[in-house]
Amino acid sequence: MAVCARLCGVGQSRRCRRRQRQNQQGQDSDSEVDMDEEEGERIVGKIKAEAGACPLDDTAAAPGPVAADSASLSGVHTDVNKQPGSSGPPNPQSLLQLPPELLVHIFSVLPGTALPNLALVCKKFRQILNTETIWRRRCREEFGMMEDLRKMEVVGVSSRELYVKRVNPRVKSGRFIKLLPDYEHMDYRDIYTCLLHPYRHILGLWQPDIGPYGGLLNVVVDGLFIIGWMYLPPHDPRVEDPMRRRPLFRIHMWESSKAIVECMYGHKGPHKGDIQQTLKRDEFSTKCNQTDYHRMPGGRQEEFRTWLEEEWGRTLEEIFHEHMQELILMKFIYTSQYDNCLTYRRIYLPPHLPSDLLRPGLFKGTYGSHGLEIVMLSFHGPQAKGTKLTGDPNVPAGQLTLDVDLSRPLQLPDLESQQSMEELSRLVLGVHEQVQREAQEPPPQGAEGGAEPSESAAPPPASRAEAMPTCSSSEAHPFVLPLGIMARNEVYPRTCKTCFYGTGLIAGHGFTSPERTPGLFVLFDDDRFGFIWLELKSFSLYSRLTDRLPYAQAPCMERFEDMLRSMQSWTS
Repeated sequence: MAVCARLCGVGQSRRCRRRQRQNQQGQDSDSEVDMDEEEGERIVGKIKAEAGACPLDDTAAAPGPVAADSASLSGVHTDVNKQPGSSGPPNPQSLLQLPPELLVHIFSVLPGTALPNLALVCKKFRQILNTETIWRRRCREEFGMMEDLRKMEVVGVSSRELYVKRVNPRVKSGRFIKLLPDYEHMDYRDIYTCLLHPYRHILGLWQPDIGPYGGLLNVVVDGLFIIGWMYLPPHDPRVEDPMRRRPLFRIHMWESSKAIVECMYGHKGPHKGDIQQTLKRDEFSTKCNQTDYHRMPGGRQEEFRTWLEEEWGRTLEEIFHEHMQELILMKFIYTSQYDNCLTYRRIYLPPHLPSDLLRPGLFKGTYGSHGLEIVMLSFHGPQAKGTKLTGDPNVPAGQLTLDVDLSRPLQLPDLESQQSMEELSRLVLGVHEQVQREAQEPPPQGAEGGAEPSESAAPPPASRAEAMPTCSSSEAHPFVLPLGIMARNEVYPRTCKTCFYGTGLIAGHGFTSPERTPGLFVLFDDDRFGFIWLELKSFSLYSRLTDRLPYAQAPCMERFEDMLRSMQSWTS
């Protein structure tokens, strides 16, 4: 077999000479780690028990295959006895007597964090752990890396083309030939131990600390790179268009045992950067070591024109609203001063429960002159909360922009009455006044001085559940915006499933005098909802972000709620 041939040193193997040189260099050290079979079996049993309970100090890097390890090891003797053509003894008494191909399969289901300790057991185990099959499976199952280092040329995608496509499509490939790493002479073990495992802590969703503006960074394994993609909303007001992405940094192998960090900010190609772990948990920072790559020949004016075209899809002359021009210029001056030297804090996607009105997640929403912003919708019992991931000088990122009371549904009148702003205000303000009265009423005291629930304050939980429409309802009701309501999107859904009373957060410039104002939450379908701001006389339309976001699910509801409280404290 191919694995046996490579382990025994016979037959053709691409890396046989390199293995022989490594074995000759490590011959002296091999004698120190060799041990008898009885001692080796004892240590393997200890490693197996540790891997099943908690591999090393980081359980995040050890997914599902750990559970399969015990089943594979427990059935070793039975499987071997059923294979008459096995190269090992008929009745092996220890792991060391098993054939190499079976050991390769057993080792490949162990978490990568346990393999270095397993290599210390004996010389045979260390030689087997040099097999590429083991490390390739670890890269694929733990980090989703599907690229084959050995077959890129065969399938017609060379390393050079991969470099240009994944990193900088505008640059001709010939410019970076000398800088391109030779992936044909790299191991999956090098990729795992020097790239994927050391930087596993930064995979997932993050929010950059850019004052009130915030942002959304998604760090993923993309081919042979770890890339930090900054997610940008579509150009205003096309809320249903897909998200735009911009690479901020990337990490890749440079030599066989070294990974480098490169900054991708600016228009002159990748350059030197750095990533540092801070003392706080779930936080890291990036630093650009060559900020001159961010400058443009035409100075700040050319940089502003380029930024405006990318950020808004238009020129300053095409924006006639003077207040909007001031907001755009203010954002450019504020954000450009960081030069991609930022601190990021981890964020999670909200957990999904069967009782939720619709699937929670990330949505793009219209916010008047501020353009499109990213909002996280989550459910907390009878409440639905919309938290800003990107913000503006009035209501910064991290604040609770929407608070919907799912126990207070509203029935819309006929289409003719819906066009009346007075009718909508009467419905919403009537519920708002009732909520304020209930909040001011002191709870009645019981016979022993304890508080008892008020029967008049709110309906019992059973009646609330019956009155609350669910997302699974197929009924669609006609919907139209009242006259006088401003909407960035003239094309909006004309049918809705249900409506609820809610409040929205408004504030002055610099987040001064914040207050919650009543409004109407309108659920259109599973991927779209809207909110009518009564005091502002405006309508915001929200559309679901459909991008795949791995490594972002919250471990539990408690961790997610702690994250929401922390986000509000960052910008309060």
